[in-house]
Amino acid sequence: MTISSEESKTSAKHVLVAVAWPYANGDLHLGQIAGCYLPADIYARYHRMKGNHTLMVSGSDSHGTPVTVRAEQEGVTPTDIFKKYHESFLDTFQRFGISFDLFTHTDTENHSEVTHDIFLKLLENNYLYEAEQTLLYDVATERFLPDRYVEGECPHCNFDRARGDQCDNCGRTLDALELINPRSKLSNSEPEPRETSHHFLRLSAFNERLIEWIEAKEEWRPAVRNFTLGMLREGLRDRAITRDIEWGIDIPISGYDSKRIYVWFEAVIGYLSASIEWGKLNNNPEAWRQWWENPDALTTYFQGKDNIPFHAIIWPAMLMGYGNLNLPHNIPANQYVTMSGSKASTSGNWAVWMPDYLDRHEPDPLRYVLTAIMPETSDSDFTWTEFVRRNNDELVARWGNLVHRVLTMTYRNFNGQVPFPPEQLSQESIKLLHEATNSYEIVGNYIEKVELRNALATIMDLAQSTNQYLAEREPWKRIKNEPEHASETLHTALNIISSLVSQLQPFLPFSCEKAWKLLGQKTKVQEVGWQHTPILSGTILPEPSPLFEKFDETLIEQEESLLGN
Repeated sequence: MTISSEESKTSAKHVLVAVAWPYANGDLHLGQIAGCYLPADIYARYHRMKGNHTLMVSGSDSHGTPVTVRAEQEGVTPTDIFKKYHESFLDTFQRFGISFDLFTHTDTENHSEVTHDIFLKLLENNYLYEAEQTLLYDVATERFLPDRYVEGECPHCNFDRARGDQCDNCGRTLDALELINPRSKLSNSEPEPRETSHHFLRLSAFNERLIEWIEAKEEWRPAVRNFTLGMLREGLRDRAITRDIEWGIDIPISGYDSKRIYVWFEAVIGYLSASIEWGKLNNNPEAWRQWWENPDALTTYFQGKDNIPFHAIIWPAMLMGYGNLNLPHNIPANQYVTMSGSKASTSGNWAVWMPDYLDRHEPDPLRYVLTAIMPETSDSDFTWTEFVRRNNDELVARWGNLVHRVLTMTYRNFNGQVPFPPEQLSQESIKLLHEATNSYEIVGNYIEKVELRNALATIMDLAQSTNQYLAEREPWKRIKNEPEHASETLHTALNIISSLVSQLQPFLPFSCEKAWKLLGQKTKVQEVGWQHTPILSGTILPEPSPLFEKFDETLIEQEESLLGN
Protein backbone atom coordinates (compact mmCIF):
# COMPACT_ATOMS: atom_id res chain seq x y z
CA MET A 1 0.00 0.00 0.00
CA THR A 2 1.32 3.44 -0.89
CA ILE A 3 1.14 6.05 1.87
CA SER A 4 0.01 9.51 0.82
CA SER A 5 2.20 12.53 1.58
CA GLU A 6 -0.35 13.87 4.08
CA GLU A 7 -0.55 10.51 5.88
CA SER A 8 3.24 10.36 5.94
CA LYS A 9 3.44 13.78 7.61
CA THR A 10 0.99 12.88 10.36
CA SER A 11 2.58 9.48 11.04
CA ALA A 12 6.18 10.69 10.87
CA LYS A 13 8.32 10.01 13.93
CA HIS A 14 11.15 12.03 15.41
CA VAL A 15 14.20 9.78 15.17
CA LEU A 16 17.45 10.69 16.92
CA VAL A 17 20.50 8.84 15.62
CA ALA A 18 23.23 9.39 18.21
CA VAL A 19 26.66 8.16 17.12
CA ALA A 20 29.82 7.64 19.19
CA TRP A 21 32.24 10.56 19.46
CA PRO A 22 35.70 9.55 18.18
CA TYR A 23 38.81 10.79 19.97
CA ALA A 24 40.36 13.40 17.70
CA ASN A 25 43.88 11.95 17.96
CA GLY A 26 44.24 10.03 14.68
CA ASP A 27 42.57 9.14 11.39
CA LEU A 28 39.55 6.86 11.35
CA HIS A 29 40.08 3.22 10.48
CA LEU A 30 37.87 0.55 8.99
CA GLY A 31 36.95 -1.00 12.36
CA GLN A 32 35.53 2.28 13.65
CA ILE A 33 33.46 2.74 10.49
CA ALA A 34 31.98 -0.77 10.78
CA GLY A 35 31.52 -0.40 14.53
CA CYS A 36 29.12 2.52 14.54
CA TYR A 37 29.31 5.08 11.70
CA LEU A 38 28.18 2.91 8.79
CA PRO A 39 25.30 1.22 10.67
CA ALA A 40 24.14 4.61 11.94
CA ASP A 41 24.23 6.04 8.42
CA ILE A 42 22.21 3.14 6.96
CA TYR A 43 19.65 3.52 9.74
CA ALA A 44 19.39 7.30 9.30
CA ARG A 45 19.11 7.15 5.50
CA TYR A 46 16.29 4.61 5.80
CA HIS A 47 14.34 6.74 8.26
CA ARG A 48 14.74 9.81 6.04
CA MET A 49 13.32 7.82 3.12
CA LYS A 50 10.43 6.78 5.36
CA GLY A 51 9.66 10.47 5.85
CA ASN A 52 10.63 10.53 9.53
CA HIS A 53 12.14 13.62 11.15
CA THR A 54 15.63 12.24 11.44
CA LEU A 55 18.48 13.94 13.28
CA MET A 56 21.90 12.25 13.12
CA VAL A 57 24.53 13.87 15.34
CA SER A 58 28.01 13.27 16.66
CA GLY A 59 31.30 15.08 16.84
CA SER A 60 34.98 14.92 17.66
CA ASP A 61 35.91 14.26 21.28
CA SER A 62 38.33 17.15 21.69
CA HIS A 63 39.06 16.73 25.40
CA GLY A 64 39.84 13.03 25.70
CA THR A 65 43.18 12.17 27.21
CA PRO A 66 44.26 10.42 23.96
CA VAL A 67 44.27 13.94 22.46
CA THR A 68 46.56 15.35 25.13
CA VAL A 69 48.80 12.26 25.02
CA ARG A 70 49.22 12.71 21.24
CA ALA A 71 49.87 16.44 21.68
CA GLU A 72 52.61 15.81 24.22
CA GLN A 73 54.18 13.19 21.97
CA GLU A 74 54.30 15.63 19.05
CA GLY A 75 55.19 18.72 21.07
CA VAL A 76 52.10 20.68 19.99
CA THR A 77 48.93 21.87 21.71
CA PRO A 78 45.80 19.72 22.18
CA THR A 79 43.98 22.29 20.03
CA ASP A 80 46.39 21.64 17.17
CA ILE A 81 45.76 17.89 17.40
CA PHE A 82 41.99 17.90 17.64
CA LYS A 83 41.54 20.48 14.86
CA LYS A 84 43.77 18.47 12.53
CA TYR A 85 41.88 15.22 13.03
CA HIS A 86 38.46 16.86 13.22
CA GLU A 87 39.04 18.08 9.68
CA SER A 88 40.18 14.58 8.71
CA PHE A 89 36.96 13.11 10.14
CA LEU A 90 34.79 15.56 8.23
CA ASP A 91 36.59 14.73 4.99
CA THR A 92 36.33 10.97 5.57
CA PHE A 93 32.63 11.11 6.37
CA GLN A 94 31.89 13.22 3.31
CA ARG A 95 33.85 10.95 0.98
CA PHE A 96 32.43 7.75 2.47
CA GLY A 97 28.85 9.03 2.48
CA ILE A 98 28.25 9.18 6.26
CA SER A 99 25.34 11.63 6.26
CA PHE A 100 25.50 13.52 9.55
CA ASP A 101 23.07 16.35 10.07
CA LEU A 102 25.73 17.78 12.36
CA PHE A 103 29.21 16.56 13.17
CA THR A 104 30.58 19.06 15.66
CA HIS A 105 33.21 18.87 18.43
CA THR A 106 33.28 19.26 22.21
CA ASP A 107 35.45 22.39 22.25
CA THR A 108 32.50 24.75 21.57
CA GLU A 109 30.87 27.36 23.75
CA ASN A 110 27.50 25.62 23.26
CA HIS A 111 28.82 22.27 24.52
CA SER A 112 30.43 23.96 27.51
CA GLU A 113 27.14 25.70 28.39
CA VAL A 114 25.10 22.48 28.17
CA THR A 115 27.69 20.58 30.22
CA HIS A 116 27.62 23.29 32.89
CA ASP A 117 23.81 23.13 32.99
CA ILE A 118 23.80 19.36 33.54
CA PHE A 119 26.59 19.58 36.14
CA LEU A 120 24.73 22.23 38.14
CA LYS A 121 21.37 20.45 37.89
CA LEU A 122 22.86 17.16 39.10
CA LEU A 123 24.59 19.07 41.91
CA GLU A 124 21.29 20.75 42.85
CA ASN A 125 19.52 17.38 42.84
CA ASN A 126 22.19 15.92 45.17
CA TYR A 127 23.56 13.51 42.55
CA LEU A 128 27.00 15.14 42.68
CA TYR A 129 29.13 15.50 45.78
CA GLU A 130 32.71 16.39 46.66
CA ALA A 131 35.02 13.90 48.36
CA GLU A 132 38.65 13.05 48.82
CA GLN A 133 40.02 10.56 46.36
CA THR A 134 43.20 8.61 46.07
CA LEU A 135 44.72 8.96 42.61
CA LEU A 136 47.99 7.92 41.03
CA TYR A 137 50.66 10.60 40.97
CA ASP A 138 53.73 10.65 38.72
CA VAL A 139 56.56 11.91 40.92
CA ALA A 140 58.91 12.33 37.95
CA THR A 141 56.60 14.76 36.14
CA GLU A 142 54.88 16.11 39.28
CA ARG A 143 51.40 15.42 37.90
CA PHE A 144 48.30 13.51 38.86
CA LEU A 145 47.60 10.98 36.13
CA PRO A 146 44.20 10.98 34.41
CA ASP A 147 42.93 7.51 33.61
CA ARG A 148 44.48 7.07 30.16
CA TYR A 149 47.86 8.23 31.38
CA VAL A 150 48.11 4.96 33.30
CA GLU A 151 48.43 1.43 31.95
CA GLY A 152 48.79 -1.88 33.73
CA GLU A 153 47.42 -5.38 34.14
CA CYS A 154 43.64 -5.79 34.26
CA PRO A 155 42.56 -7.33 37.60
CA HIS A 156 39.71 -9.22 35.88
CA CYS A 157 41.28 -10.76 32.75
CA ASN A 158 45.01 -10.05 33.28
CA PHE A 159 45.36 -8.19 30.00
CA ASP A 160 48.70 -6.38 30.39
CA ARG A 161 47.79 -3.14 28.54
CA ALA A 162 44.58 -2.21 30.35
CA ARG A 163 44.00 1.52 30.74
CA GLY A 164 43.15 3.37 33.93
CA ASP A 165 39.53 3.77 32.84
CA GLN A 166 38.74 0.58 30.94
CA CYS A 167 40.15 -2.72 29.74
CA ASP A 168 39.93 -3.09 25.97
CA ASN A 169 40.18 -6.85 26.30
CA CYS A 170 37.25 -7.64 28.62
CA GLY A 171 35.37 -4.35 28.33
CA ARG A 172 35.11 -3.67 32.07
CA THR A 173 35.30 -0.14 33.39
CA LEU A 174 38.19 0.28 35.80
CA ASP A 175 39.71 2.58 38.36
CA ALA A 176 43.41 3.23 37.80
CA LEU A 177 44.11 2.10 41.36
CA GLU A 178 42.79 -1.37 40.48
CA LEU A 179 45.53 -1.96 37.89
CA ILE A 180 48.23 -4.47 38.74
CA ASN A 181 51.75 -3.07 38.25
CA PRO A 182 50.58 0.34 37.00
CA ARG A 183 52.97 2.51 34.97
CA SER A 184 52.85 6.13 33.91
CA LYS A 185 52.60 6.77 30.18
CA LEU A 186 54.50 10.02 30.77
CA SER A 187 57.61 8.67 32.46
CA ASN A 188 57.13 4.87 32.31
CA SER A 189 57.73 4.86 36.07
CA GLU A 190 55.47 3.39 38.74
CA PRO A 191 53.18 6.12 40.07
CA GLU A 192 52.33 6.50 43.73
CA PRO A 193 48.89 7.03 45.32
CA ARG A 194 48.13 10.52 46.66
CA GLU A 195 45.05 12.27 48.00
CA THR A 196 43.15 14.92 46.07
CA SER A 197 39.58 16.28 46.10
CA HIS A 198 37.01 15.71 43.32
CA HIS A 199 33.32 15.75 42.49
CA PHE A 200 31.62 12.36 42.22
CA LEU A 201 28.53 11.21 40.32
CA ARG A 202 26.32 9.29 42.74
CA LEU A 203 25.90 6.31 40.38
CA SER A 204 24.94 4.03 43.26
CA ALA A 205 21.69 5.98 43.65
CA PHE A 206 20.53 4.80 40.22
CA ASN A 207 21.39 1.11 40.50
CA GLU A 208 17.89 -0.26 41.04
CA ARG A 209 16.23 2.17 38.61
CA LEU A 210 18.70 1.17 35.92
CA ILE A 211 18.13 -2.55 36.53
CA GLU A 212 14.37 -2.07 36.20
CA TRP A 213 14.84 -0.03 33.02
CA ILE A 214 17.26 -2.50 31.37
CA GLU A 215 15.21 -5.57 32.30
CA ALA A 216 12.31 -4.13 30.27
CA LYS A 217 14.53 -3.79 27.16
CA GLU A 218 13.86 -7.29 25.83
CA GLU A 219 14.35 -6.11 22.23
CA TRP A 220 17.98 -5.12 22.90
CA ARG A 221 20.81 -7.24 21.60
CA PRO A 222 21.51 -9.96 24.17
CA ALA A 223 25.21 -9.07 24.38
CA VAL A 224 24.39 -5.45 25.27
CA ARG A 225 21.57 -6.24 27.68
CA ASN A 226 23.33 -9.09 29.47
CA PHE A 227 26.63 -7.23 29.83
CA THR A 228 24.83 -4.21 31.28
CA LEU A 229 22.71 -6.23 33.68
CA GLY A 230 25.83 -8.09 34.82
CA MET A 231 27.53 -4.83 35.77
CA LEU A 232 24.42 -3.50 37.49
CA ARG A 233 23.89 -6.65 39.53
CA GLU A 234 27.46 -6.41 40.79
CA GLY A 235 26.48 -2.99 42.16
CA LEU A 236 27.54 0.42 40.87
CA ARG A 237 30.18 2.54 42.55
CA ASP A 238 30.17 6.32 42.51
CA ARG A 239 32.66 7.76 40.00
CA ALA A 240 34.72 10.92 40.05
CA ILE A 241 33.76 13.28 37.24
CA THR A 242 36.52 15.88 37.65
CA ARG A 243 40.28 15.61 37.19
CA ASP A 244 43.47 17.53 37.95
CA ILE A 245 44.08 18.58 34.36
CA GLU A 246 44.24 21.85 32.42
CA TRP A 247 42.61 20.78 29.13
CA GLY A 248 38.82 20.47 29.05
CA ILE A 249 35.66 22.13 30.31
CA ASP A 250 35.97 24.17 33.49
CA ILE A 251 33.93 23.45 36.62
CA PRO A 252 31.09 26.02 36.91
CA ILE A 253 31.62 26.78 40.60
CA SER A 254 34.38 28.83 42.22
CA GLY A 255 37.51 27.38 43.75
CA TYR A 256 38.33 24.76 41.14
CA ASP A 257 40.46 26.63 38.63
CA SER A 258 43.06 23.86 38.42
CA LYS A 259 40.51 21.11 37.73
CA ARG A 260 38.33 20.20 34.74
CA ILE A 261 35.22 18.12 34.11
CA TYR A 262 36.44 14.72 32.96
CA VAL A 263 35.86 13.54 29.45
CA TRP A 264 33.71 10.49 30.07
CA PHE A 265 31.16 12.72 31.82
CA GLU A 266 31.06 15.57 29.32
CA ALA A 267 31.48 13.62 26.07
CA VAL A 268 28.15 11.77 26.39
CA ILE A 269 26.48 15.13 26.95
CA GLY A 270 27.54 15.85 23.38
CA TYR A 271 24.46 14.10 21.97
CA LEU A 272 22.27 16.67 23.68
CA SER A 273 24.54 19.65 23.04
CA ALA A 274 24.89 18.73 19.34
CA SER A 275 21.09 18.54 19.01
CA ILE A 276 20.81 21.99 20.58
CA GLU A 277 23.59 23.34 18.34
CA TRP A 278 21.86 21.93 15.23
CA GLY A 279 18.67 23.77 16.17
CA LYS A 280 20.54 27.05 16.64
CA LEU A 281 22.33 26.66 13.32
CA ASN A 282 18.96 26.10 11.63
CA ASN A 283 17.33 29.15 13.25
CA ASN A 284 15.12 26.99 15.44
CA PRO A 285 16.76 26.97 18.88
CA GLU A 286 13.93 24.98 20.51
CA ALA A 287 13.82 22.23 17.87
CA TRP A 288 15.96 19.87 19.96
CA ARG A 289 13.05 19.33 22.33
CA GLN A 290 11.21 17.27 19.68
CA TRP A 291 13.87 14.56 20.04
CA TRP A 292 14.67 14.94 23.74
CA GLU A 293 11.38 15.77 25.48
CA ASN A 294 8.87 14.15 23.14
CA PRO A 295 7.93 10.75 24.66
CA ASP A 296 7.17 9.34 21.20
CA ALA A 297 10.63 10.13 19.82
CA LEU A 298 12.85 7.21 18.86
CA THR A 299 16.42 7.56 20.17
CA THR A 300 19.04 5.06 19.06
CA TYR A 301 22.69 5.15 20.12
CA PHE A 302 25.28 3.55 17.82
CA GLN A 303 28.42 2.40 19.64
CA GLY A 304 31.14 -0.18 19.75
CA LYS A 305 31.00 -2.74 22.55
CA ASP A 306 33.72 -0.92 24.51
CA ASN A 307 31.32 1.99 24.98
CA ILE A 308 28.40 0.00 26.41
CA PRO A 309 28.97 1.02 30.09
CA PHE A 310 29.05 4.72 29.22
CA HIS A 311 25.83 4.64 27.17
CA ALA A 312 23.79 1.96 28.90
CA ILE A 313 24.65 2.95 32.49
CA ILE A 314 26.41 6.29 33.00
CA TRP A 315 24.52 8.44 30.46
CA PRO A 316 21.07 7.04 31.40
CA ALA A 317 21.91 7.70 35.07
CA MET A 318 22.81 11.30 34.22
CA LEU A 319 19.56 11.69 32.28
CA MET A 320 17.56 10.25 35.18
CA GLY A 321 19.28 12.62 37.56
CA TYR A 322 18.65 15.63 35.34
CA GLY A 323 14.99 14.73 34.68
CA ASN A 324 12.52 15.16 31.78
CA LEU A 325 14.86 13.99 29.02
CA ASN A 326 14.40 10.84 26.94
CA LEU A 327 16.37 7.75 27.84
CA PRO A 328 17.87 5.69 24.99
CA HIS A 329 15.36 3.58 23.11
CA ASN A 330 18.05 1.23 21.84
CA ILE A 331 21.82 0.85 22.02
CA PRO A 332 22.71 -1.61 19.21
CA ALA A 333 26.41 -1.78 20.05
CA ASN A 334 28.49 -3.74 17.58
CA GLN A 335 31.31 -6.12 18.42
CA TYR A 336 34.78 -5.67 16.85
CA VAL A 337 36.04 -6.10 13.30
CA THR A 338 39.45 -7.73 13.35
CA MET A 339 42.01 -7.37 10.56
CA SER A 340 43.13 -10.69 9.10
CA GLY A 341 42.57 -12.36 12.46
CA SER A 342 44.14 -9.66 14.68
CA LYS A 343 42.60 -6.73 16.51
CA ALA A 344 43.15 -3.37 14.85
CA SER A 345 46.14 -1.53 16.32
CA THR A 346 46.82 2.15 15.81
CA SER A 347 50.34 2.00 17.25
CA GLY A 348 51.24 -1.05 15.16
CA ASN A 349 49.61 0.38 12.03
CA TRP A 350 47.53 -2.79 11.82
CA ALA A 351 44.51 -1.13 10.31
CA VAL A 352 42.94 0.02 7.07
CA TRP A 353 43.00 3.81 7.38
CA MET A 354 39.96 5.37 5.78
CA PRO A 355 41.68 8.34 4.10
CA ASP A 356 44.13 5.92 2.45
CA TYR A 357 41.34 3.57 1.34
CA LEU A 358 39.34 6.42 -0.18
CA ASP A 359 42.40 7.63 -2.09
CA ARG A 360 42.54 4.23 -3.83
CA HIS A 361 38.98 2.92 -4.10
CA GLU A 362 35.33 3.89 -4.38
CA PRO A 363 33.29 3.93 -1.14
CA ASP A 364 30.40 1.60 -2.03
CA PRO A 365 32.36 -1.67 -2.34
CA LEU A 366 33.63 -1.23 1.22
CA ARG A 367 30.19 -0.12 2.45
CA TYR A 368 28.80 -3.33 0.95
CA VAL A 369 31.43 -5.68 2.38
CA LEU A 370 31.38 -4.11 5.85
CA THR A 371 27.59 -4.41 5.98
CA ALA A 372 27.75 -8.04 4.83
CA ILE A 373 30.19 -8.91 7.65
CA MET A 374 28.94 -6.36 10.20
CA PRO A 375 29.78 -7.59 13.76
CA GLU A 376 26.24 -7.37 15.11
CA THR A 377 26.38 -10.38 17.42
CA SER A 378 30.05 -11.45 17.41
CA ASP A 379 33.42 -10.24 16.19
CA SER A 380 33.92 -10.33 12.41
CA ASP A 381 37.15 -10.60 10.47
CA PHE A 382 37.99 -8.42 7.49
CA THR A 383 40.43 -9.73 4.89
CA TRP A 384 41.31 -8.33 1.50
CA THR A 385 40.67 -11.78 0.02
CA GLU A 386 37.08 -11.65 1.25
CA PHE A 387 36.76 -8.04 0.10
CA VAL A 388 37.72 -8.96 -3.47
CA ARG A 389 35.53 -12.08 -3.46
CA ARG A 390 32.41 -10.31 -2.24
CA ASN A 391 32.95 -7.40 -4.59
CA ASN A 392 33.42 -9.61 -7.64
CA ASP A 393 30.95 -12.43 -6.88
CA GLU A 394 28.17 -10.46 -5.21
CA LEU A 395 28.33 -6.74 -5.87
CA VAL A 396 29.50 -7.01 -9.48
CA ALA A 397 28.21 -10.41 -10.65
CA ARG A 398 24.86 -10.54 -8.87
CA TRP A 399 23.81 -6.88 -8.68
CA GLY A 400 25.92 -4.71 -10.97
CA ASN A 401 25.71 -7.08 -13.94
CA LEU A 402 21.94 -7.40 -13.46
CA VAL A 403 21.53 -3.65 -13.87
CA HIS A 404 23.98 -3.35 -16.73
CA ARG A 405 22.70 -6.21 -18.89
CA VAL A 406 19.01 -5.29 -18.50
CA LEU A 407 19.72 -1.65 -19.36
CA THR A 408 22.01 -2.63 -22.25
CA MET A 409 19.42 -5.04 -23.77
CA THR A 410 16.71 -2.42 -23.40
CA TYR A 411 18.79 0.44 -24.79
CA ARG A 412 19.94 -1.55 -27.84
CA ASN A 413 16.65 -3.22 -28.75
CA PHE A 414 14.01 -0.61 -27.87
CA ASN A 415 15.53 2.61 -29.20
CA GLY A 416 16.82 3.67 -25.79
CA GLN A 417 13.34 3.64 -24.24
CA VAL A 418 11.54 1.56 -21.62
CA PRO A 419 9.33 -0.86 -23.59
CA PHE A 420 5.56 -1.23 -23.25
CA PRO A 421 4.49 -4.52 -21.62
CA PRO A 422 1.47 -6.54 -22.74
CA GLU A 423 -1.88 -5.80 -21.06
CA GLN A 424 -1.75 -9.11 -19.19
CA LEU A 425 1.47 -10.03 -17.44
CA SER A 426 2.56 -13.62 -16.93
CA GLN A 427 2.27 -15.20 -13.50
CA GLU A 428 6.04 -15.28 -13.02
CA SER A 429 6.25 -11.53 -13.74
CA ILE A 430 3.39 -10.76 -11.33
CA LYS A 431 4.95 -12.94 -8.63
CA LEU A 432 8.33 -11.23 -8.90
CA LEU A 433 6.79 -7.76 -8.84
CA HIS A 434 4.84 -8.68 -5.70
CA GLU A 435 8.05 -10.00 -4.14
CA ALA A 436 9.76 -6.69 -4.85
CA THR A 437 6.90 -4.68 -3.33
CA ASN A 438 6.72 -6.87 -0.23
CA SER A 439 10.47 -6.59 0.22
CA TYR A 440 10.12 -2.99 1.43
CA GLU A 441 8.35 -4.09 4.60
CA ILE A 442 10.71 -7.01 5.25
CA VAL A 443 13.87 -4.96 4.70
CA GLY A 444 12.43 -2.02 6.64
CA ASN A 445 11.65 -4.20 9.65
CA TYR A 446 15.21 -5.52 9.66
CA ILE A 447 16.68 -2.01 9.48
CA GLU A 448 14.44 -0.77 12.29
CA LYS A 449 15.70 -3.65 14.45
CA VAL A 450 19.27 -2.78 13.29
CA GLU A 451 19.70 -6.22 11.75
CA LEU A 452 21.50 -4.77 8.78
CA ARG A 453 23.13 -7.97 7.57
CA ASN A 454 19.70 -9.57 7.24
CA ALA A 455 18.36 -6.47 5.49
CA LEU A 456 21.14 -6.51 2.90
CA ALA A 457 20.87 -10.28 2.39
CA THR A 458 17.12 -9.93 1.70
CA ILE A 459 17.76 -7.32 -0.99
CA MET A 460 20.49 -9.41 -2.59
CA ASP A 461 18.20 -12.46 -2.58
CA LEU A 462 15.70 -10.42 -4.61
CA ALA A 463 18.49 -9.51 -7.03
CA GLN A 464 19.30 -13.20 -7.40
CA SER A 465 15.62 -14.03 -8.00
CA THR A 466 15.60 -11.41 -10.75
CA ASN A 467 18.68 -12.95 -12.34
CA GLN A 468 16.93 -16.34 -12.26
CA TYR A 469 13.81 -14.81 -13.82
CA LEU A 470 15.93 -13.49 -16.71
CA ALA A 471 17.73 -16.82 -17.11
CA GLU A 472 14.41 -18.65 -17.42
CA ARG A 473 12.79 -16.19 -19.85
CA GLU A 474 15.90 -15.55 -22.01
CA PRO A 475 14.88 -12.18 -23.50
CA TRP A 476 18.17 -12.03 -25.48
CA LYS A 477 17.01 -15.10 -27.46
CA ARG A 478 13.38 -14.15 -27.86
CA ILE A 479 13.78 -10.49 -28.78
CA LYS A 480 13.56 -11.16 -32.57
CA ASN A 481 10.73 -13.66 -32.83
CA GLU A 482 8.79 -12.83 -29.64
CA PRO A 483 9.29 -9.08 -29.06
CA GLU A 484 6.23 -8.86 -26.78
CA HIS A 485 7.66 -11.56 -24.50
CA ALA A 486 10.99 -9.70 -24.35
CA SER A 487 9.18 -6.40 -23.70
CA GLU A 488 7.37 -7.90 -20.72
CA THR A 489 10.56 -9.41 -19.34
CA LEU A 490 12.64 -6.25 -19.61
CA HIS A 491 9.85 -3.95 -18.43
CA THR A 492 9.37 -6.18 -15.38
CA ALA A 493 13.13 -6.41 -14.73
CA LEU A 494 13.51 -2.62 -14.94
CA ASN A 495 10.77 -2.18 -12.35
CA ILE A 496 12.35 -4.75 -10.05
CA ILE A 497 15.65 -2.89 -10.43
CA SER A 498 13.81 0.31 -9.45
CA SER A 499 12.75 -1.34 -6.18
CA LEU A 500 16.22 -2.75 -5.62
CA VAL A 501 17.86 0.64 -6.17
CA SER A 502 15.64 2.42 -3.64
CA GLN A 503 16.06 -0.37 -1.07
CA LEU A 504 19.82 -0.39 -1.54
CA GLN A 505 20.15 3.39 -1.29
CA PRO A 506 20.82 3.45 2.47
CA PHE A 507 23.59 0.90 1.95
CA LEU A 508 25.13 2.02 -1.37
CA PRO A 509 24.21 5.69 -1.84
CA PHE A 510 26.75 6.59 -4.53
CA SER A 511 26.15 3.72 -6.96
CA CYS A 512 22.39 3.83 -6.37
CA GLU A 513 22.24 7.48 -7.44
CA LYS A 514 24.10 6.51 -10.60
CA ALA A 515 21.76 3.55 -11.21
CA TRP A 516 18.75 5.81 -10.69
CA LYS A 517 19.97 8.17 -13.40
CA LEU A 518 20.56 5.19 -15.71
CA LEU A 519 16.88 4.31 -15.22
CA GLY A 520 16.03 7.68 -16.75
CA GLN A 521 14.93 9.28 -13.48
CA LYS A 522 15.41 13.01 -12.84
CA THR A 523 15.02 13.05 -9.05
CA LYS A 524 17.33 11.63 -6.36
CA VAL A 525 16.63 8.15 -5.03
CA GLN A 526 16.36 9.37 -1.44
CA GLU A 527 13.59 11.74 -2.49
CA VAL A 528 11.23 9.05 -3.81
CA GLY A 529 10.62 7.57 -0.37
CA TRP A 530 10.54 4.02 0.95
CA GLN A 531 8.21 2.71 -1.73
CA HIS A 532 8.27 1.37 -5.26
CA THR A 533 8.64 3.97 -7.99
CA PRO A 534 7.34 2.66 -11.35
CA ILE A 535 9.64 2.93 -14.35
CA LEU A 536 7.15 4.10 -16.95
CA SER A 537 7.00 2.85 -20.51
CA GLY A 538 8.48 5.32 -22.96
CA THR A 539 11.00 6.70 -20.45
CA ILE A 540 14.17 7.79 -22.27
CA LEU A 541 17.24 5.94 -21.02
CA PRO A 542 20.82 7.24 -21.18
CA GLU A 543 23.54 5.03 -22.58
CA PRO A 544 24.33 2.38 -19.94
CA SER A 545 27.64 2.12 -18.09
CA PRO A 546 28.82 -0.34 -15.42
CA LEU A 547 28.15 0.46 -11.77
CA PHE A 548 31.18 -1.28 -10.31
CA GLU A 549 34.71 -2.35 -11.10
CA LYS A 550 35.80 -5.98 -10.90
CA PHE A 551 38.98 -6.27 -8.87
CA ASP A 552 42.02 -8.22 -9.96
CA GLU A 553 43.40 -10.55 -7.29
CA THR A 554 46.70 -8.65 -7.36
CA LEU A 555 44.88 -6.06 -5.23
CA ILE A 556 44.97 -8.50 -2.30
CA GLU A 557 48.75 -8.62 -2.15
CA GLN A 558 49.05 -4.88 -2.70
CA GLU A 559 46.72 -4.02 0.17
CA GLU A 560 48.08 -6.66 2.55
CA SER A 561 51.59 -5.29 2.07
CA LEU A 562 50.46 -2.00 3.63
CA LEU A 563 49.35 -3.59 6.92
CA GLY A 564 51.82 -3.17 9.75
CA ASN A 565 54.17 -0.98 7.70
